Amino acid sequence: MLYIGCPQWSSSAWKGNLFTRQCKNADMLNQYAQHFNSVEGNTSFYADPAPSTVLRWAQSVPDNFKFTFKFHRRFSHELALSNVQTELNDWLALFAPILEKTGQIMLQLPKAFGPNDLPKLTQFISLLPKELNYGVEVRHTDFFKKGEAEIALNQLLMANNINRISMDTRALFAVKPTTEALIDAQQKKPHLPVHAIATGSQPMARFVIADLQNDYKSFYKPWLGKVKQWLDEGKSPYVFFHTADNQESPLLARQFCKDLGYNHPVLNPFSGEKEAHQPTLF
Repeated sequence: MLYIGCPQWSSSAWKGNLFTRQCKNADMLNQYAQHFNSVEGNTSFYADPAPSTVLRWAQSVPDNFKFTFKFHRRFSHELALSNVQTELNDWLALFAPILEKTGQIMLQLPKAFGPNDLPKLTQFISLLPKELNYGVEVRHTDFFKKGEAEIALNQLLMANNINRISMDTRALFAVKPTTEALIDAQQKKPHLPVHAIATGSQPMARFVIADLQNDYKSFYKPWLGKVKQWLDEGKSPYVFFHTADNQESPLLARQFCKDLGYNHPVLNPFSGEKEAHQPTLF
């Protein structure tokens, strides 16, 4: 199974395209889930949702849809993975109603988290419920040098069937920052080597480009082969598509599936596209 998605499930810019023109904010997740089978739940990194919101999210998507929520930044950035047992229990209890529809929980570690901190990651992993799936994204440069630090990280993740998340921003940084969206994206996104390795059964890639008007296919061409390889090996990859302002993210995801030759609902007309072609009475 290939899980495809965007870095968010709601955007007013998608009205008339992915969404119908009059789509309400409360209905965006439902319309999004008609075309995609996963999404990056980035909002959970910054704030805890209300319990009623978690229930609404769970009720808005079909059973085959898989969220990929992020652990709140207090675990990774504020507490540095130390003394988190109580906080972790509370967080998991909050998300309990939606865990059945959660394909992976992502841990995004800060740039300062280096090789000397791996024992903290080992301890944190030991606290996690084994029945759930997880992904880890690192940003310290030592984890991209193919040396002892990277080997130790990969071995730790493999031993626990935890996926190492690959974030590919090469196409984003290949473009001169001539717009506010590009300037903002290049300031916020990491610019690191791409190591496409499957340390778990659900490898994840986050592919970031400037926009569809600039070259991006030369950067994602290797991903076509890698995703096909993972699928052939019986893995269930997750691939998420970003653009600088994310307006064209759904179209980028569709193009990837088309080039991959993979039959996915994203290839079908979007809700807004179908609406635009409906005959009128007059």
